[in-house]
Formats: sequence, structure tokens, C-alpha cells
Amino acid sequence: MSQARSYDAIIAGGGHNGLTAGAYLARAGLSVLVVERSDIVGGAAVSRELEPGWTYSNCSYVCSLLRPEVARDLDLARHGLQVIPYTGGASFTKGGEYFAYHHDQRALEREIARLSPRDVEGYERFARAVTRQCRFVRPLLLRSAPDPASFHPRDLGELLFLLRRLHDLGEREMGEAVRFWTASVGDFLDGFIEHPLIKAHLAGSGIIGTGLGVYSPGTAYVLLHHYMGDLDGAIGAWGFARGGMGAVSAALAGALRAAGGEIRVNAEVERILVKDGAAAGVVLKGGEEIRAPLVASNMDAKRTFLGCVEPGALPDDFLDAVRRFRIRGSSAKLNIALDGPPVFPAVKGEAPFLSGDLHASESLLELEAAYDDWKEGRFSAAPYFDMLIPSRIDPTMAPPGAHMASIFVQYAPYDLARDGVRDPAHWDEAAREGLKAAVLDKIEAVSPGFRGLIRHSELRAPVDIEREVGLSEGNIFQGELTFDQLLFNRPVPGWARHRSPLPGLWLVGSSAHPGGGVMAAAGANAAREILRDMKRGGRDEAAFRAA
Repeated sequence: MSQARSYDAIIAGGGHNGLTAGAYLARAGLSVLVVERSDIVGGAAVSRELEPGWTYSNCSYVCSLLRPEVARDLDLARHGLQVIPYTGGASFTKGGEYFAYHHDQRALEREIARLSPRDVEGYERFARAVTRQCRFVRPLLLRSAPDPASFHPRDLGELLFLLRRLHDLGEREMGEAVRFWTASVGDFLDGFIEHPLIKAHLAGSGIIGTGLGVYSPGTAYVLLHHYMGDLDGAIGAWGFARGGMGAVSAALAGALRAAGGEIRVNAEVERILVKDGAAAGVVLKGGEEIRAPLVASNMDAKRTFLGCVEPGALPDDFLDAVRRFRIRGSSAKLNIALDGPPVFPAVKGEAPFLSGDLHASESLLELEAAYDDWKEGRFSAAPYFDMLIPSRIDPTMAPPGAHMASIFVQYAPYDLARDGVRDPAHWDEAAREGLKAAVLDKIEAVSPGFRGLIRHSELRAPVDIEREVGLSEGNIFQGELTFDQLLFNRPVPGWARHRSPLPGLWLVGSSAHPGGGVMAAAGANAAREILRDMKRGGRDEAAFRAA
């Protein structure tokens, strides 16, 4: 048998967080290998041409949360990343009404006043409340979550930083912060907005990717999580990566290779090697061994600790906590190649907000009913969808005159119920076509003729996302973003700083703080912690940031 190749660090999984962590470690001088099970890096952030001439962002579809600090550190623009902002969005009703969301404050005020003059002041209060919470949370995203039960100086320092930020809020705002983090998005919006359509439009951000309803506690924070983007200095702004979300992953891969890191695709990790009580490398599917004293997993917590570490290598109480970590599938993705632009009769002409996120949900009760279907193991009969047509802004996504639609769908259970039995295997072609039809029925009701424009479509149920991307149950956040699974509780109490009970094994994906979305924060935070642990060449945090 030939001698196993060795590296300083192996990144198990080439999703965007794995690539981020690998790039930072390589820039610090480590020999780094990223191994990816697919034939392309990126995990959920990939672009593929499934219909000739049309580029699909298969799973993730919008660039909103990518940390600007990471983009600057790794010089992602030099590696080809270009993000084009879009300014607006809309929700339509079957009766021909609509609410247009404008990023221009004056235009938005006029639009709200058109539907509900009383809500102009309410929306201002809502926006101020969300902005205050964003200002509190955003500095925590690229910091390590402290363990409040630890007396380690690093944990005490981070805990002191958190307590100072809470103290700076003041007594009233501190109470508001706790209420916000634990409230439902429905109850939160009810305190500001009266008009049902405006509330439905705003509430969607509170349920995306989450197995909870608009009146489930904790969904107000999910809304906040989606408001923490920063595009060209504009807080909360969203945009399209030119060429699809695969462009983000390609830029990160370019940064990693420029620093001397290596990437291998079609290289699935079967298990993590353990020697003398510590991680020692990985075994690929097929039996090849690759050695490294440091293994950083970009897989989710369950896939990493329950699926890839040999029995007996991790404590039973830790494994029990990982089993309790909630990773529930609730989302599907529908990608469509269109022969022309869809028409929305409620809108006169080619309004700029049609380039943003489009919805056809009319009330919170409609959204809650969709969640009720999911709880019973059914896909929603009237699902919530978030549709974007990126080709309106990025013409490289489709042939001239044509368009592509990227549609995120909520709710779709991982274990679909049939005859009283819940099983992922029930997602057969008939089930997929049924969910697709439910989505298209809602779109057709507000955009007549939409079906006639379809050249090609493909739907990914949660089980498909799990199989293709490796996300347990197809959960896009690698674990739900509820208060009990954030900060020092993510993924499990006592192990929030990317470490694990197995020395040399680290968690760099979205199961770790600060959670999911194409943010790159978890990968950057993990790399910082790894380098601190190694004390490589006496580097401190400032040296790491400049590496």
C-alpha cells in the first residue's frame, strides 16, 4: 500500500464555509486540502446549466448575507465576484392588488400610504426596531460565541463583550432584545402593521428555511437574520452574484488556490480517522486515506459527529446532544427556464421592483395554514414562495429575450406522509409534480400565462437537497435558527467555539455560530479559532486578519 498523503489541515466539504476556512488557513501558511463529494465546489451555492443557455442557482439563490469583511480579506472581487444589487420586491393578490417594496424610503412611504396610511408610522417604528437589533447582533457575527459556564479567559472576555453590548442597550432596549429573539414574527409584526398584505410580505423572511410558522416563537429572529446583509455599505440590501451563486464559491476557491490550498472534487469523506484519541485525517469513499493532524468539517453537526466519526471516539452525552440538535427539512427549490418575461397585470409597465423578490401570499393566516400542512407531513396546498428573476438584472443567466426564475418554496416536509406513514421515500415523481403544480397555480393566479412561458423546470424536494448537497433533511441552515440553538448553544452547549470533544476535529459549517445562509462567517470564525489554538508562529488575531 502506498504511503498516505499528508497535509496540515483537511477541510471535509467544499461548501462556501469550508472554502472560507481553507483560504484563511492557507493564507496563514498551512498546507490545506479541501475534499468535496460533488463534481463542483460550493455545496448549496452552485451554478449549473441544466437547460442549454440557462444558468440555474440550484439551491441558494440570492447574495444577501456574505460578510463584507470576508470579501475584503480574501479579495473576492479580484477572484471574479461581482454582486449586483436589486432594489425592491412585491406581493400580489388574486384580486389584482399588490404591495411594492421599495428600498427608496420616500417611495416606500408612498406605497404604504396607498394601501394603509396608518401603517406609514408603524413601518417606521418596525424598521427602527429591526435596525436596533441588527446593530446589536452584527458585531457578534464574526466573534466566537462564549461558553457562559467556562472560566477560560477567552470565554470570559467574549462573555464580557456580550454583557457590555447588552448593558449599552439600556434596560428598556435589553427587554426588547430578549422579546425580539423569542417572539414569533407574526406577533412582532402585529405590534406595528395593520394591513394584511404588508404583513404577509414582511413575514416571509421569518419562515424561510425554518420548520416553524409565522406564529411560532423564535421566528422574529429568523427575520432579523435575513436583514443582516450588507451590500456596498447598504444594510439589509440583497443582490445577485453575476453568473449565479456558484460565482461566490468560485471566488472563494480562487482565493484558496491563490494562497496555495488544494481542492479535490468527487472525493467523498466516508469517515474521519482517529489515532491515539485524536483526529488524524480522513478516509474517502473507496478507501483512500489522507492524513492531517487537523480535520475541519464543513458538513452539518449530525453528518459529522453521528455519521463520520467511529463509535466510541466521542462521549455519549455529547452525541445525545447532537441528536437533539434540530435539523428539520421544510424547504424545496424550483428552478424554471422561461421563454420570455412573466407579466403581472396588476402592475403597469416594467416596474423596477419586479427585479426583486416576488410573492403571492396575502395574509399571515394563509402562511400559518401552509405551516399546518407541513406539520401533518403534507406539502402545502397553497405554499409560500419567494420568486426572483435574476435574468432581469444579470442577462448572463438566460439567452437574449429569455429569463430564468428561481423559486424558494415553503413548506415541504422531508418525510412526506402517505397513508399515515411518514417517509422520505414518498417523494416520488408524482409528489414532486404535485408540489410544483401547487406553486405554479399560485403564480398563475397573479401572472396569467406564466405556465405557457416554461421551457424547462426542475424541483428539488428536501430529500433531493440532502442527497445532492449533503445537508441533513435538506435544511439550508444546517440547523434551525431558534434562540435555543444560537450563540453558545450552537450546535450544543459547551461546544460552541467550533471545537469538538475529539482533539483535532473542528466544525466550520453553518451548524456552528452564527448559523446559516451564504455568510462565510462560520468558516472565518473557525479559522481564527484554529489558528489561535495552534499559536502558529505566535500569531494573534490582528496578525491573522492581516495574513
